Amino acid sequence: MELELAKTTLTEKSKTIQLNKIEEAIEKEGGQIFYFSKENPHKNLVKLVEYFEEKNFSVYLREVRYGLGEGDFMYEVHIL
Repeated sequence: MELELAKTTLTEKSKTIQLNKIEEAIEKEGGQIFYFSKENPHKNLVKLVEYFEEKNFSVYLREVRYGLGEGDFMYEVHIL
């Protein structure tokens, strides 16, 4: 599965990350926080949560609002 990371600036080009790269980062450094673009389908993020819960990780998914607009949000995923 490939997910699109949230941009850190308005002019930055979108970056993607593979599920195995997320898993490698967690195994290497322990718990991680990832920010994903709103362009990702919500069902893919739910699959990500389920995948890591099956591997006995604690996973928290939430929407982070950064403006007043309806589309001004990103997804935040904590994997511990």
